[in-house]
Amino acid sequence: MAVMAVQSVRRMRGGAQSQLMLGADGASAKNELKLWVVKFQNNPQHLRVLANELIATRIAEAVGLSVPRCDVVEVSEWLVRNSPDMMMELGRDRRERCATGLQFGCEFVGGLMPGQVVDYLPDPQMEEVKNLAEFAGILALDKWTGNCNGRQAVFERRPRERKYRAIFIDQGFCFNAGEWTFPDAPLRGVFARNLVYRDVREWDAFEPWLDRIENFSAAKLGEIAESVPPEWYGGDLGEIDRLMETLLKRRSRVRELIGQFRDSNREPFPKWGGRENVVVPKGFESGAGTAKFVM
Repeated sequence: MAVMAVQSVRRMRGGAQSQLMLGADGASAKNELKLWVVKFQNNPQHLRVLANELIATRIAEAVGLSVPRCDVVEVSEWLVRNSPDMMMELGRDRRERCATGLQFGCEFVGGLMPGQVVDYLPDPQMEEVKNLAEFAGILALDKWTGNCNGRQAVFERRPRERKYRAIFIDQGFCFNAGEWTFPDAPLRGVFARNLVYRDVREWDAFEPWLDRIENFSAAKLGEIAESVPPEWYGGDLGEIDRLMETLLKRRSRVRELIGQFRDSNREPFPKWGGRENVVVPKGFESGAGTAKFVM
Protein backbone atom coordinates (compact mmCIF):
# COMPACT_ATOMS: atom_id res chain seq x y z
CA MET A 1 0.00 0.00 0.00
CA ALA A 2 1.18 3.49 -0.83
CA VAL A 3 1.66 6.07 1.88
CA MET A 4 -1.30 8.47 1.95
CA ALA A 5 -0.34 12.14 2.34
CA VAL A 6 -2.63 13.91 4.80
CA GLN A 7 -1.01 17.32 5.39
CA SER A 8 1.52 19.65 3.82
CA VAL A 9 4.02 21.06 6.32
CA ARG A 10 6.37 23.23 4.25
CA ARG A 11 8.39 23.36 1.08
CA MET A 12 11.94 22.03 1.30
CA ARG A 13 15.10 23.62 -0.07
CA GLY A 14 16.45 22.30 -3.36
CA GLY A 15 15.86 22.28 -7.07
CA ALA A 16 13.15 19.62 -6.98
CA GLN A 17 10.96 21.85 -4.76
CA SER A 18 9.98 18.90 -2.58
CA GLN A 19 7.37 19.20 0.15
CA LEU A 20 7.66 18.05 3.74
CA MET A 21 4.39 16.20 4.39
CA LEU A 22 2.66 14.12 7.00
CA GLY A 23 1.69 10.76 5.62
CA ALA A 24 -0.25 7.77 6.93
CA ASP A 25 2.06 4.78 6.55
CA GLY A 26 0.08 1.98 4.89
CA ALA A 27 2.81 -0.52 5.79
CA SER A 28 2.25 0.14 9.48
CA ALA A 29 -0.36 -1.91 11.37
CA LYS A 30 -1.50 1.27 13.13
CA ASN A 31 -1.38 3.39 9.95
CA GLU A 32 0.86 5.74 11.93
CA LEU A 33 1.72 9.24 10.80
CA LYS A 34 5.29 9.98 9.72
CA LEU A 35 7.07 12.89 8.09
CA TRP A 36 7.96 12.37 4.42
CA VAL A 37 9.97 14.42 1.96
CA VAL A 38 7.88 14.20 -1.20
CA LYS A 39 9.04 14.85 -4.79
CA PHE A 40 6.36 15.47 -7.40
CA GLN A 41 5.95 14.35 -10.97
CA ASN A 42 5.89 17.97 -12.19
CA ASN A 43 9.10 18.97 -10.38
CA PRO A 44 11.37 21.37 -12.35
CA GLN A 45 14.18 18.83 -12.71
CA HIS A 46 12.67 15.87 -14.56
CA LEU A 47 9.86 13.34 -14.25
CA ARG A 48 12.38 10.47 -14.12
CA VAL A 49 13.96 11.92 -10.98
CA LEU A 50 11.20 10.12 -9.06
CA ALA A 51 12.06 6.77 -10.64
CA ASN A 52 15.76 7.38 -10.03
CA GLU A 53 15.15 8.10 -6.36
CA LEU A 54 13.15 4.92 -5.81
CA ILE A 55 15.48 2.65 -7.77
CA ALA A 56 18.79 3.95 -6.42
CA THR A 57 17.60 4.27 -2.81
CA ARG A 58 16.28 0.71 -2.79
CA ILE A 59 19.50 -0.56 -4.36
CA ALA A 60 21.49 1.30 -1.68
CA GLU A 61 19.30 -0.22 1.03
CA ALA A 62 19.77 -3.69 -0.47
CA VAL A 63 23.58 -3.42 -0.35
CA GLY A 64 23.49 -2.23 3.29
CA LEU A 65 24.01 1.53 3.02
CA SER A 66 22.40 4.09 5.35
CA VAL A 67 19.57 5.67 3.38
CA PRO A 68 16.10 6.80 4.44
CA ARG A 69 13.23 4.41 3.86
CA CYS A 70 11.43 5.35 0.65
CA ASP A 71 7.99 4.60 -0.76
CA VAL A 72 5.28 5.70 -3.16
CA VAL A 73 3.18 8.51 -1.69
CA GLU A 74 -0.35 9.18 -2.88
CA VAL A 75 -1.36 12.85 -2.88
CA SER A 76 -5.04 13.64 -3.32
CA GLU A 77 -6.51 16.42 -5.43
CA TRP A 78 -8.38 17.69 -2.35
CA LEU A 79 -5.14 18.07 -0.37
CA VAL A 80 -3.38 20.01 -3.13
CA ARG A 81 -6.39 22.24 -3.74
CA ASN A 82 -6.63 23.08 -0.02
CA SER A 83 -2.89 23.64 0.57
CA PRO A 84 -1.96 27.07 -0.85
CA ASP A 85 1.78 26.47 -0.49
CA MET A 86 1.77 23.31 -2.61
CA MET A 87 2.91 25.14 -5.74
CA MET A 88 5.73 24.61 -8.24
CA GLU A 89 7.75 27.64 -9.35
CA LEU A 90 8.60 26.88 -12.99
CA GLY A 91 10.34 30.12 -13.96
CA ARG A 92 9.29 33.14 -16.01
CA ASP A 93 6.48 33.79 -13.56
CA ARG A 94 4.99 30.36 -14.24
CA ARG A 95 3.44 28.59 -11.29
CA GLU A 96 1.30 25.48 -11.08
CA ARG A 97 -0.08 23.29 -8.36
CA CYS A 98 1.89 20.22 -7.27
CA ALA A 99 0.83 17.13 -9.18
CA THR A 100 -1.72 14.78 -7.67
CA GLY A 101 -1.57 10.98 -7.70
CA LEU A 102 1.52 8.87 -7.03
CA GLN A 103 4.67 10.74 -5.98
CA PHE A 104 8.04 9.72 -4.52
CA GLY A 105 8.63 10.02 -0.79
CA CYS A 106 11.43 9.26 1.64
CA GLU A 107 11.13 9.39 5.40
CA PHE A 108 12.33 12.66 6.87
CA VAL A 109 15.61 12.03 8.69
CA GLY A 110 14.94 12.56 12.38
CA GLY A 111 11.20 11.96 12.06
CA LEU A 112 8.64 13.55 14.33
CA MET A 113 10.93 13.50 17.37
CA PRO A 114 14.30 14.56 15.97
CA GLY A 115 17.49 14.80 17.95
CA GLN A 116 19.71 16.92 15.75
CA VAL A 117 20.08 16.76 11.97
CA VAL A 118 22.59 18.91 10.07
CA ASP A 119 23.95 18.97 6.53
CA TYR A 120 27.47 20.11 7.49
CA LEU A 121 29.94 19.14 10.20
CA PRO A 122 33.33 20.76 10.95
CA ASP A 123 36.32 18.48 10.49
CA PRO A 124 36.72 17.35 14.13
CA GLN A 125 33.11 16.14 14.28
CA MET A 126 33.21 14.72 10.75
CA GLU A 127 36.19 12.58 11.73
CA GLU A 128 34.06 11.03 14.49
CA VAL A 129 31.03 10.17 12.34
CA LYS A 130 30.05 6.64 13.37
CA ASN A 131 29.71 5.24 9.86
CA LEU A 132 32.39 7.29 8.09
CA ALA A 133 33.57 4.12 6.30
CA GLU A 134 30.24 4.00 4.43
CA PHE A 135 31.35 6.91 2.25
CA ALA A 136 33.49 4.36 0.38
CA GLY A 137 30.41 2.18 -0.08
CA ILE A 138 28.21 5.00 -1.37
CA LEU A 139 31.04 6.02 -3.72
CA ALA A 140 30.92 2.52 -5.24
CA LEU A 141 27.15 2.80 -5.65
CA ASP A 142 27.35 6.28 -7.20
CA LYS A 143 29.92 5.09 -9.72
CA TRP A 144 27.77 2.07 -10.59
CA THR A 145 24.60 4.13 -11.04
CA GLY A 146 26.27 7.03 -12.84
CA ASN A 147 25.33 9.72 -10.34
CA CYS A 148 26.00 12.99 -12.16
CA ASN A 149 25.58 15.11 -9.02
CA GLY A 150 27.85 15.52 -6.02
CA ARG A 151 27.14 13.03 -3.24
CA GLN A 152 24.63 14.42 -0.74
CA ALA A 153 24.41 13.41 2.92
CA VAL A 154 22.92 14.65 6.17
CA PHE A 155 24.14 13.85 9.66
CA GLU A 156 21.86 12.66 12.43
CA ARG A 157 22.54 12.59 16.14
CA ARG A 158 19.84 11.10 18.32
CA PRO A 159 19.04 12.31 21.85
CA ARG A 160 21.79 11.47 24.36
CA GLU A 161 24.20 10.42 21.59
CA ARG A 162 27.50 12.23 21.10
CA LYS A 163 28.45 11.12 17.62
CA TYR A 164 26.62 11.69 14.35
CA ARG A 165 25.68 9.13 11.72
CA ALA A 166 25.66 9.88 7.99
CA ILE A 167 22.45 9.29 6.03
CA PHE A 168 22.76 9.39 2.24
CA ILE A 169 20.01 11.33 0.48
CA ASP A 170 19.13 12.70 -2.97
CA GLN A 171 19.61 9.91 -5.48
CA GLY A 172 17.61 11.74 -8.17
CA PHE A 173 20.59 12.42 -10.43
CA CYS A 174 21.70 8.80 -10.65
CA PHE A 175 21.51 7.44 -14.23
CA ASN A 176 22.37 10.99 -15.41
CA ALA A 177 19.07 12.43 -14.14
CA GLY A 178 16.41 12.33 -16.86
CA GLU A 179 18.71 11.05 -19.60
CA TRP A 180 19.22 7.47 -18.39
CA THR A 181 22.71 7.46 -19.84
CA PHE A 182 26.13 7.00 -18.24
CA PRO A 183 28.65 9.70 -19.25
CA ASP A 184 31.21 8.63 -16.63
CA ALA A 185 33.74 11.15 -15.31
CA PRO A 186 36.22 10.75 -12.41
CA LEU A 187 34.80 13.56 -10.25
CA ARG A 188 31.12 12.80 -10.73
CA GLY A 189 29.13 11.31 -7.87
CA VAL A 190 31.74 12.01 -5.19
CA PHE A 191 31.54 13.78 -1.83
CA ALA A 192 32.93 17.32 -1.74
CA ARG A 193 35.45 16.71 1.08
CA ASN A 194 38.36 14.27 0.89
CA LEU A 195 38.29 13.81 4.65
CA VAL A 196 35.62 11.10 4.33
CA TYR A 197 37.99 8.97 2.23
CA ARG A 198 41.02 9.39 4.52
CA ASP A 199 41.18 5.73 5.59
CA VAL A 200 40.77 4.20 2.13
CA ARG A 201 44.04 2.26 1.74
CA GLU A 202 43.03 -0.63 -0.51
CA TRP A 203 40.04 -2.38 -2.06
CA ASP A 204 39.03 -3.87 1.29
CA ALA A 205 37.85 -0.39 2.33
CA PHE A 206 34.93 -0.76 -0.11
CA GLU A 207 33.68 -3.98 1.43
CA PRO A 208 31.15 -5.42 1.97
CA TRP A 209 29.33 -3.00 -0.35
CA LEU A 210 31.47 -3.47 -3.46
CA ASP A 211 31.11 -7.25 -3.38
CA ARG A 212 27.34 -6.90 -2.98
CA ILE A 213 27.21 -4.54 -5.99
CA GLU A 214 29.34 -6.80 -8.17
CA ASN A 215 27.06 -9.74 -7.30
CA PHE A 216 23.76 -7.86 -7.29
CA SER A 217 21.14 -10.25 -8.65
CA ALA A 218 19.15 -9.61 -11.81
CA ALA A 219 16.05 -10.86 -9.96
CA LYS A 220 16.42 -8.24 -7.21
CA LEU A 221 17.02 -5.50 -9.75
CA GLY A 222 13.90 -6.59 -11.63
CA GLU A 223 11.88 -6.56 -8.41
CA ILE A 224 12.98 -2.98 -7.73
CA ALA A 225 12.15 -1.90 -11.28
CA GLU A 226 8.66 -3.41 -11.01
CA SER A 227 7.98 -1.29 -7.92
CA VAL A 228 8.32 1.94 -9.92
CA PRO A 229 4.98 3.42 -11.06
CA PRO A 230 5.04 3.46 -14.91
CA GLU A 231 3.90 7.10 -14.98
CA TRP A 232 7.26 8.09 -13.46
CA TYR A 233 9.10 7.17 -16.68
CA GLY A 234 6.44 7.74 -19.34
CA GLY A 235 5.11 4.17 -19.28
CA ASP A 236 7.75 2.84 -21.70
CA LEU A 237 8.65 -0.58 -20.25
CA GLY A 238 11.39 -0.98 -22.84
CA GLU A 239 13.19 2.07 -21.44
CA ILE A 240 13.31 0.82 -17.86
CA ASP A 241 14.28 -2.69 -19.05
CA ARG A 242 17.23 -1.20 -20.94
CA LEU A 243 18.26 0.76 -17.86
CA MET A 244 18.28 -2.41 -15.76
CA GLU A 245 20.25 -4.31 -18.43
CA THR A 246 22.84 -1.53 -18.50
CA LEU A 247 23.15 -1.62 -14.71
CA LEU A 248 23.77 -5.36 -14.80
CA LYS A 249 26.55 -4.89 -17.37
CA ARG A 250 28.11 -2.07 -15.36
CA ARG A 251 28.63 -4.19 -12.24
CA SER A 252 31.98 -5.34 -13.62
CA ARG A 253 33.16 -1.75 -14.25
CA VAL A 254 32.76 -0.33 -10.74
CA ARG A 255 36.39 -0.96 -9.71
CA GLU A 256 37.60 0.68 -12.91
CA LEU A 257 35.45 3.76 -12.26
CA ILE A 258 36.63 4.02 -8.64
CA GLY A 259 40.20 3.69 -9.92
CA GLN A 260 39.71 6.66 -12.22
CA PHE A 261 38.65 8.75 -9.24
CA ARG A 262 41.58 7.42 -7.18
CA ASP A 263 44.04 8.41 -9.93
CA SER A 264 42.52 11.85 -10.53
CA ASN A 265 44.37 15.07 -9.61
CA ARG A 266 42.08 15.42 -6.61
CA GLU A 267 44.10 12.59 -4.92
CA PRO A 268 41.22 11.42 -2.70
CA PHE A 269 43.00 8.40 -1.17
CA PRO A 270 46.36 9.66 0.18
CA LYS A 271 47.00 6.41 2.07
CA TRP A 272 46.35 4.10 -0.89
CA GLY A 273 48.82 1.24 -1.12
CA GLY A 274 50.50 2.09 2.18
CA ARG A 275 51.77 5.51 1.12
CA GLU A 276 50.69 8.67 2.90
CA ASN A 277 50.82 11.94 1.01
CA VAL A 278 51.20 15.12 3.01
CA VAL A 279 49.14 18.04 1.75
CA VAL A 280 51.36 21.14 1.67
CA PRO A 281 49.60 24.45 2.47
CA LYS A 282 49.66 26.86 -0.46
CA GLY A 283 51.88 29.32 1.36
CA PHE A 284 54.67 26.73 1.51
CA GLU A 285 54.41 25.33 -2.01
CA SER A 286 57.49 27.16 -3.32
CA GLY A 287 60.63 28.65 -1.89
CA ALA A 288 59.50 32.10 -2.98
CA GLY A 289 56.65 31.98 -0.52
CA THR A 290 58.76 31.15 2.53
CA ALA A 291 60.64 34.41 3.09
CA LYS A 292 57.80 36.09 4.89
CA PHE A 293 57.79 33.30 7.49
CA VAL A 294 61.46 33.74 8.44
CA MET A 295 61.85 35.28 11.88
